[in-house]
Amino acid sequence: MQVEGKNFRTVWMEKNSVLMIDQNQLPFQFRIHAAKDHLETCAAIRSMIIRGAGAIGSAAGFAMAQAFLEAPEKNQLEFLTAAKQTIESTRPTARNLFYATDLVYSHALQASNPTQKAVAIAQEIADKDVEDSLKIGKFGNQLIPANAGILTHCNAGWLAFTDFGTALSPLYLAQQQNKKIFVYVNETRPRAQGAKLTAWELHNAGIPHAVIADNAAAYFMQQGKIDLVITGADRIAANGDTANKIGTLEKAICAREFGIPFYVAAPTSTFDLHCRTSADIQIEERDQQEVLFQTGLSKNGKIEEVMMASPGSSAFNPAFDVTPAKYISGIITEKGIIKASKTEISRICK
Repeated sequence: MQVEGKNFRTVWMEKNSVLMIDQNQLPFQFRIHAAKDHLETCAAIRSMIIRGAGAIGSAAGFAMAQAFLEAPEKNQLEFLTAAKQTIESTRPTARNLFYATDLVYSHALQASNPTQKAVAIAQEIADKDVEDSLKIGKFGNQLIPANAGILTHCNAGWLAFTDFGTALSPLYLAQQQNKKIFVYVNETRPRAQGAKLTAWELHNAGIPHAVIADNAAAYFMQQGKIDLVITGADRIAANGDTANKIGTLEKAICAREFGIPFYVAAPTSTFDLHCRTSADIQIEERDQQEVLFQTGLSKNGKIEEVMMASPGSSAFNPAFDVTPAKYISGIITEKGIIKASKTEISRICK
């Protein structure tokens, strides 16, 4: 995607460093963060300098490649195994992270030149993420009628993937075809990825939109303003149950109540056939400070953190919830649109 006339991917590798757009600075500042080794890349994933299913996957693949570049000749396997475990502990709900580390680790160890192979496989994962996002956009665009009102939650645009994204990829194509869509952007507390990242992306692409409070979505549905909902996914179980940013579940329930189609957009790398149902999906619990404090731009032009809750109160901060398959109208993948069912998921993941 373009920023001020220059093409960027969300994350890429140059020599031994992993470079990424610092999403914690957006939308107020556009900065590139450089992680010089796999531990720095892990810190960037954990602190959400980079976030989103596909972007985490690409970053994790590059981190695994960095580990191969750093591995000593003595005790190499022990070093690589420990590095893999460290990378995978950064964001335990995100399936793409495990997909990427497994792929780089297993293929590189079997190669005559493990380091070279690790870097090559990591790059292939990032490139495929871009290709899959484009295909998801083409399939998803078929669902969007002219003059549609579309609700999003969190950010599943190009910032959440290596480029183009999933839930927003169809919107970019709809805009190019002059379908005159309007997007309702859930702010997505507590980190406000909708208000900060999705809104920034849509503004950058010239797509008409408005940020709404998370608890306003049902009102706009009731008013007939929303024609369909498209969200991303961080992990999809074998039966179609889908983990996504906290607050997705209630949007799906409301959409069912008002007869509005609710779609999930995700590549097949997000499916986890080892998770039979939602009961097998680990939900990440993040620091309560994300709920109690909020970061924004002050009137004097400085990025500041302010307390949002009563001093002395504690908070719970689950990062994700799980939407049961029964609420999902369909899953938009790079291979087509499927039902959220065990049979369809098994077929498409072969």
